[in-house]
Amino acid sequence: MAGSIRPRKRLGVARLWYEGNAFCLLPATRQDFERREWRRGRDALEAARGTATELAAVCDFAQAQPGWEVVASRCASALPAGPIDDEVFEAFLAEVLADFRNGPWDAVYLSLHGAGITAGRDAPELDLVRALRQALPQVPMAASFDLHANHAPELVRLLDMGCGYRTYPHVDMRDTAARTLELLRRTAEGELRPVGALRQEGLYLSSANMRTEAGPMAELQRLAQSLIRPPILDVAVFGGFAYANSSNIGASVMAWADADAEAAQRAADTVYAELVRRAGEFDIPLIGPAQGIALALETPGLVAVTDPADNPLSGGIGDTPALLRALVEARPEFPCVFASFADLEVVRTAHAAGIGATLQVSLGGKRTALYGEPVPLTVQVERFTSGRFVNSGPMERGASVDCGPTVVLRAGTILLIVSEHVAPGNDPAFFALHGIDLAATRLLCVKAKNHFRAAFAPLCRAIVDVDAPGPASLNLALLPLRRADRKFNST
Repeated sequence: MAGSIRPRKRLGVARLWYEGNAFCLLPATRQDFERREWRRGRDALEAARGTATELAAVCDFAQAQPGWEVVASRCASALPAGPIDDEVFEAFLAEVLADFRNGPWDAVYLSLHGAGITAGRDAPELDLVRALRQALPQVPMAASFDLHANHAPELVRLLDMGCGYRTYPHVDMRDTAARTLELLRRTAEGELRPVGALRQEGLYLSSANMRTEAGPMAELQRLAQSLIRPPILDVAVFGGFAYANSSNIGASVMAWADADAEAAQRAADTVYAELVRRAGEFDIPLIGPAQGIALALETPGLVAVTDPADNPLSGGIGDTPALLRALVEARPEFPCVFASFADLEVVRTAHAAGIGATLQVSLGGKRTALYGEPVPLTVQVERFTSGRFVNSGPMERGASVDCGPTVVLRAGTILLIVSEHVAPGNDPAFFALHGIDLAATRLLCVKAKNHFRAAFAPLCRAIVDVDAPGPASLNLALLPLRRADRKFNST
């Protein structure tokens, strides 16, 4: 009818961003999600607006596309840990399905990690996509994924589009979601007819040398992006996450083409062949904590030693003692910082004693003796904090973090941060919260891996990774990976 207004299209959004480490002793509970992200509707989008995250790109899409109505279902994320409690995932799944059965929908966007596990589900994100596809068989559906996703070949038959982060450290979350949403919009509006291909043959890669500023993953990303020209819409390289220990673990390549399945397959095959050729380059020489500290101190200025095996963003438990023991035994005469331990008992004891009190404490080795015995220390209580801060670095900039009440303890020249919950020390705001003057610090020992470098590579004269016992060991050969029949690459 003349003068009638065309109805707005409807985009449904849901998010499950979680990386599960099967060797971590800490399950992901409802409280863990609520502390980081357990929101829906307008609250979910407003909390993300302006941050360096996927949902910020959804806000951008809503503003740039007035012809689309954006509706957010449950959006959930938690710090990497062990398997998600099944009740948490079941509640998430039921809520999302109930929302999406309330149509009509013109498109669905999912912000996923790709390496989730629950106590009873091997691939919960795949189960989510399957259930949504069954409920919405004809609705265009796209998802964005972490670079460390584990993918089953079935995924490209369920989705209409899938994109992955191109950077590690992951500073392109927002850009990846924006790219995914634009391809989804073009698909929903009839401009594109995407078809996908996936190569995944169970190749286990260490993420030690998987950074994208240089090295094998940088070269693979360049190759993948060089292939993106008509009819190729997107090519994504995924390093996989072996610590999930699920049936789909392994590096993979996902490619999408406009109405040309053979072109998509050729692109996936081309990049995967290069991935296999470069597999050996993903490893680095593994050195112990004492050697790492000595090596780091050969460089003047602020230097860092990182302990990837207890990295909170790989499912670390904030409890392994080897790096602290090596630091104490080194008897440093210069200002050092250690970040961090998750020990509620120590936090409460320090709070009860008060600022300036002298305490006898032990740190590490409390959740399990698998990774070493606790380190006994005489410490002074220096500072308390709420444990809440906002990221200021390039990764997840603007996102809020809550690691529970914390305390700063002093043992001679060493300042130690202890928190209620496992806390990543990847952002300068974490150290600013604790009154740490990095300019006056000589050695920074952190339970961290490559994400630490996003903010600290410009600040540190040197960063040294060490090999120590922990649930995210760099040496994959030491882990009881369930797919022993699969090929893995590790030192």
